[in-house]
Amino acid sequence: MSKKTIVILIVVAVFLGYLIGSKLDIFSLKSTSYLPSYNPPQVSKSLKGESLAFSDIVRAISPTVVNISTTKTVKGKISPFSHFFEGPFGDFFEPFRIPKSWKEQSLGSGLLVSSDGYILTNNHVVEKADEIKVTLYDKENYKGKVVGSDPKTDIAVIKISAKGLPAIKWGDSDSLQVGEFVLAFGNPFGFSHTVTMGIVSAVGRANVGIADYEDFIQTDAAINPGNSGGPLVNIQGEFIGLNAAIFSRTGGYQGIGFAVPSNMAKSVMDQLINKGVVTRGWLGIAIQNITPELARGFGLKKSGGVLVTEIFDGSPAEKAGLKRGDVILEINGKKTSNVQILRNMVAQTEVEKTIKLKIIREGNPVSLQAKVAELPKEISEAPPAELEESVGEENKLAGFSITELTPVIAKQLGLSREEKGVVIVTVEPYSVAEEAGLKKGDVIQEMDRKRVENLRDFNNITSRIRKGDTVLLFINRGGKKSYITLKAYS
Repeated sequence: MSKKTIVILIVVAVFLGYLIGSKLDIFSLKSTSYLPSYNPPQVSKSLKGESLAFSDIVRAISPTVVNISTTKTVKGKISPFSHFFEGPFGDFFEPFRIPKSWKEQSLGSGLLVSSDGYILTNNHVVEKADEIKVTLYDKENYKGKVVGSDPKTDIAVIKISAKGLPAIKWGDSDSLQVGEFVLAFGNPFGFSHTVTMGIVSAVGRANVGIADYEDFIQTDAAINPGNSGGPLVNIQGEFIGLNAAIFSRTGGYQGIGFAVPSNMAKSVMDQLINKGVVTRGWLGIAIQNITPELARGFGLKKSGGVLVTEIFDGSPAEKAGLKRGDVILEINGKKTSNVQILRNMVAQTEVEKTIKLKIIREGNPVSLQAKVAELPKEISEAPPAELEESVGEENKLAGFSITELTPVIAKQLGLSREEKGVVIVTVEPYSVAEEAGLKKGDVIQEMDRKRVENLRDFNNITSRIRKGDTVLLFINRGGKKSYITLKAYS
């Protein structure tokens, strides 16, 4: 076979192979099932809109958030071995030398509340700072000056010399609902202008141990060291809380953060800017929360409100006609469901302003008006001395023994010599008395709303108590008066 014939056969074979392959779609990519196909998800327009809305909030708020860097001088303790540093072997001990003082730096956040440079932040961010540097969103740096601070709410106001600045929009923290979406802004761990998202986990949190006046917003928006002083905003882009603290066992985010409500922050801020100090309202009462047991003891249908345990002489409460045993339900139409809420309401009320009180007195509703006074600058609370060991009388109420309150014992307890009652000498461990909260040194001054001035009064009242009765005790503990319920079982 000639070479020419072989070439012709090869060409024919290739041509036939192409024809057969094209019929079987061997060379067609359209039928290859192993190549992935991409179908973009159908995202609803409403979801896209919500996502863009959050981005709009971030763009609007971020320029109002500042980075605060502080420097303060910390003085160290002088080592008892300091003489070694000065001797001939000083160079040897040099690596272990403790400096007498050194500079310490810390980071925090703040928010612009006016176009002329007023900045709101936490007191602990700028406390005892020698230098304050404020860095704006556009990276411009300014020197900050403390206008005023209030450790009792952990709020401070600083000022920078600048004008034409963006200011945050204020919201009403009283209208905040649990479950609302919120955004937290700040500079956690020094990462400037960070934003996190979460919900309002709770409102009205108190007894956190951060400040004297607490009414915190709790959120699960991630808050970390450095977020302090940054704003918490709602989905309308309104400032509703000042990031203040976190609850953490590790020092980092664990899902619980706290913010000072914007309404409280504004009240404090306005006073710091206008007067440089914060004055607080005062009614002149001692109060306690109402437990279900106390509610039954006072004939209440439920345990709402706050119980008045003492009225101070010459106070606004005395002038208004408030009495011990009254239950305050509302102030100016707002419910006072616990001690912290009432205390904050009164403290934030302008001095000399008249407030309306809705109370329950011996089961009957009563309305009163009181003019709020300024909280006295010094309210002494001297701790009582220890009660000397003595043998007290046993009584029909099991778990504790008593003796009559004498002027000598009253002096030991830090009480006035004119106080009357019976004093608890011992409380048995694990008894119902201990469980109820009675302590050695408590002075019982009332039982079931009846005066107890001596042992005879106490014995007369207890003689009528039956097994299983719940007794309402009014006690004086080192000058602090409160009610306690005790079950009688003997």
